[in-house]
Amino acid sequence: MSRVAHPWEASYPPECRWDAPIAQGTLPGFLDKVAARYGDAPALGYRGDVLSYAEVKRLSDRVAAALMAMGIGRGDCVALYLPNTPWHPICFFAALRTGARVTHLSALDAKRELAHKVRDSGATLLITTGFAPLLENAAWLRAEGAVARVLLAPEARWNGEDFSNDFPLLPEAEPTQSWPAIVPDDVALLQYTGGTTGTPKGAMLTHGNLTAAISIYKAWRDRATIPEGQGRCLVLLPLFHIFALTAVLLRQMSEGHLCHLRPRFDAAQAVEEFRALRITTFSGVPTMWIGILNMPGVTRAHFATLRQASSGGAPMPFEVQQKLETLVGLRIGGGWGMTETCPAGTRIPPDAPRRAGLIGLPLPGIELRIVDPDNPTVERAVGEVGEMAVRGPNVFSGYWNRPAEENARAFADGWFLTGDMGWMDERGHFTLVDRRKNMILSGGFNVYPAQIEQAIYEHPDVAECIVIGVPDAYRGQAAKAYVALKQGARGFTLEELRTFLADRLGKHGMPAALEIRDNLPRSAAGKLLASALRDENRE
Repeated sequence: MSRVAHPWEASYPPECRWDAPIAQGTLPGFLDKVAARYGDAPALGYRGDVLSYAEVKRLSDRVAAALMAMGIGRGDCVALYLPNTPWHPICFFAALRTGARVTHLSALDAKRELAHKVRDSGATLLITTGFAPLLENAAWLRAEGAVARVLLAPEARWNGEDFSNDFPLLPEAEPTQSWPAIVPDDVALLQYTGGTTGTPKGAMLTHGNLTAAISIYKAWRDRATIPEGQGRCLVLLPLFHIFALTAVLLRQMSEGHLCHLRPRFDAAQAVEEFRALRITTFSGVPTMWIGILNMPGVTRAHFATLRQASSGGAPMPFEVQQKLETLVGLRIGGGWGMTETCPAGTRIPPDAPRRAGLIGLPLPGIELRIVDPDNPTVERAVGEVGEMAVRGPNVFSGYWNRPAEENARAFADGWFLTGDMGWMDERGHFTLVDRRKNMILSGGFNVYPAQIEQAIYEHPDVAECIVIGVPDAYRGQAAKAYVALKQGARGFTLEELRTFLADRLGKHGMPAALEIRDNLPRSAAGKLLASALRDENRE
């Protein structure tokens, strides 16, 4: 019996198909394949050093053998507290090679968050490097008894400096003749959500989920696709975040491209490195792109070799995207995804319509539908807003250490309920409206902060903004805008802002309050953090 085509398949680029085969395997197996295929080709660039694919595998296998000699193996969890250095992929693959699972710790996590992740994941070993703040927090975790052992992966290996510490060096040993058996259904990664809705939860991502995501990204082809082995990617997004890990690093490695790793984002340095390193590929979060856009002296010449530019992690303000595309001379691509989807979800094709909130077409092998938020077994019609539900081989099975009932509530008929509100047009393009939890109920009307933010970003003085719902005696809730101004901007009053928005928003979307701040709160991954402002208003 023939398969019924999804509406989005007719909108696919001619270079790819939605029903392309999606491979699943293990992550050590993935490393073996790319090392065998690309060998001496450059894989990672850092501090002037370049490691080949063969060298990444050799070092990773040596670390894995040493970890096994320490007793690390199946049932263990290794916490990686590492910035963007070669040690991250080396230790990531090494820990998985032993049969252990990995959890990521963010360089921007507070001590309480670090302790929660380490204890909840069951990590028995933590690996960090010689950056002073990481060493201080790692020592605190050990002193508190949150983790028993800490190893130092030395920055000195890459011509860097290690601040004073008493941690043993990460050992190496000759690889063993045989490695522990690993299967695709084994949990590879406990990737903790950002904690924007409370205590961070560890999404259980299997080897099969993660390798499926790599295969899904690789299956997407369009006219901007770079030939195998010819890409040069600047990796500024933190590898402890799922977007950078899978959609950037592993995706680039799958086709033999070179990844230049940088441990922190500096807009001025990034702009110069686009030109100096002849970067072809860059993915950033909107705050990075805004920083680049606002750099004095930046011109299209800085991006002369750029062929793929994308934004993810949070919605890109439409006004900002238009300015960026004029600057770099390319359409800013991107899409939608979640920690729970590794984070493959959708992709914006080059010929997609232009509208605020567009997230594009489901990637190969992934299905999306819009459902009734109150009855998720009922699918909404084309053009109707509802909750987005997703399924595919990349979608996780549940959260670590959470009650079975809670995990069951996250799914309906095998579809993961994302909590994102959106709609699908007749050509299968999806548009994200907002998070369900962000929705403001104002005078009986559903008001979406993201739509208000898009309008505010059109103001020439606005650098960044966040809109949240606050209590209102008359309407129940009303919108409050928090704004950070561009350098040198004079600012504006609430009434001046409302006048500016008069032909852009309806009555119920008009902000009832305005607060201008020097900086707006961000998550560990650099996303603007509305939850921090909601917490402030509850105190």
